[in-house]
Amino acid sequence: MARRRIARAARLLAVAGCASAWLSPRAPAARGIRPQTATMTPEERIAAMDAQEGAAKDVTARSEQDGLPLSMVVGQDSIKTALLLASVNRDMGGVLISGGRGTAKSVMARALHSLLPPIEVVKDSKYNADPENVQEIDSLLRKQLEAMDDGKKVTERLADLDREIIKAPFVQIPLNVMDDMLLGSIDVEESVKQGKSVFQPGLLARAHRGVLYVDDINLLDSEATNILLQVISDGKVIVEREGISVTYACKPLLIATFNPEEGEMRDHLLDRIAVSLSADAAPLDITQRAEAVDSVLTFAAGGEKRAKALDEDMEASDALRSRIIFAREEIGDVTLSRDQLVYLCEEAVRAGCQGHRADIYAAEVARASAALAGRTAVDAEDLKLAVKLAIVPRSSFVADMEEPPDLDMPPPPPPPPPP
Repeated sequence: MARRRIARAARLLAVAGCASAWLSPRAPAARGIRPQTATMTPEERIAAMDAQEGAAKDVTARSEQDGLPLSMVVGQDSIKTALLLASVNRDMGGVLISGGRGTAKSVMARALHSLLPPIEVVKDSKYNADPENVQEIDSLLRKQLEAMDDGKKVTERLADLDREIIKAPFVQIPLNVMDDMLLGSIDVEESVKQGKSVFQPGLLARAHRGVLYVDDINLLDSEATNILLQVISDGKVIVEREGISVTYACKPLLIATFNPEEGEMRDHLLDRIAVSLSADAAPLDITQRAEAVDSVLTFAAGGEKRAKALDEDMEASDALRSRIIFAREEIGDVTLSRDQLVYLCEEAVRAGCQGHRADIYAAEVARASAALAGRTAVDAEDLKLAVKLAIVPRSSFVADMEEPPDLDMPPPPPPPPPP
């Protein structure tokens, strides 16, 4: 299993355009990435280099960079950290960013997407099916695999299917979205041609294993909001309508934004998203504001200035992309001790968090932090970061939606004993 994960990471790194650096004996130590090539066979190393040289398209081509890179966003360190952790651990449950107009909320969401590594899918899959994860394939593909009569298991048949590596999808939910656009519906034209009901998947199917972005989520229709809540909780979509039944996985990185001045967030939706941070929590000083304006002007100018800024960003972005790939493959091995879990629960109680979601999300944040750093066990710094991102903001939001949380303050003390 470990060899298969390493080979899979090599394929993704090759297509992402940073395999040459990863395959170099000196690069892992320089970039903080653990050397993995020692356990690869010569054939796997050659395959990785061939994939890099023969890739038909560069899914991270700098010419396609149409948004400000994450490294050029000034300030907002907590939000950028939360986005990176959520890109590693899909079980975190998403990131919610609040803030006034012009605080780079949508810019950071799109910048993270440009930083994400490509994904490996079953060729021509409309559901971004993972050829290494039989638990997340759609019901239509499962029926096809189960109908084969070759004496193999479903997992073996899935692994034998043709594969392709594609750019991680970025799907934005419009505010006027209807349920059939979200979930999917019958494709009338194809149904007439084939003489049978043909299902056309919706936006949620396209977002699987990518980014699901919702701008102004507080203005989203209540029906669409309820659908999103269900999908976030279940990780799958079940569609039963017009004589057809389809089930498919939907585990995207949910990034949602809202402006508190335009309307309040629904408490039940707020409770389902792991990390809720405010872009207004730490206003920029004059020097930072000037740096932010300079970054935008440099990027918007195009030409040599833009190319130079992107070249300076390239090495850091490639290193982060490599770390994300390995962290995704290895997060299942990260352990959280019982004492560490008790600590997170105690902090959630001190913060006055309702329910158990704060504890659960904090544990997932800690695991993601350890995986991104290349560790197999959670340490004290991971726990502190989990409290800062998942527990403190949640308590602040519940207490007063109009005042953004102060992330620099420690959790509130426990309540006094009853008289």
